[in-house]
Amino acid sequence: MWLTVDPRSSTPMYQQIIADVKERIAKDILAPGSRLPSIRELAVDMTINPNTIAKAYQELEREGVIEVVRGKGTFVTEKREGPSPAASAADLRELLTKVLVEAHHKGVAFADVSRELEDLILHWSGSATDE
Repeated sequence: MWLTVDPRSSTPMYQQIIADVKERIAKDILAPGSRLPSIRELAVDMTINPNTIAKAYQELEREGVIEVVRGKGTFVTEKREGPSPAASAADLRELLTKVLVEAHHKGVAFADVSRELEDLILHWSGSATDE
């Protein structure tokens, strides 16, 4: 199966698809210009409602992660210049704030969050150089 979703997860399936596609791009599993399966192909393969996949693809396209070329298919967009460093720092701070808020409400110590983040960075850094 091309993508993985957990129907028992509290996270909506379309958001799981978005996260999976973004993760595959971040890990260079999906390179810029890579063709993604059509909505119909993915719906049949994953036995998911095509509207769920369409919603995920629409959001990914809105975010500039993928692009639809009429008559040709859906592709990972070419790498583009990112936002300004100030915007990136603000976006990162917002993301990390959300993580800390969730950790607090789940009773996870901030030291554990820090350790997990360090482990993930090491893992991702290692996987990026291994591939």
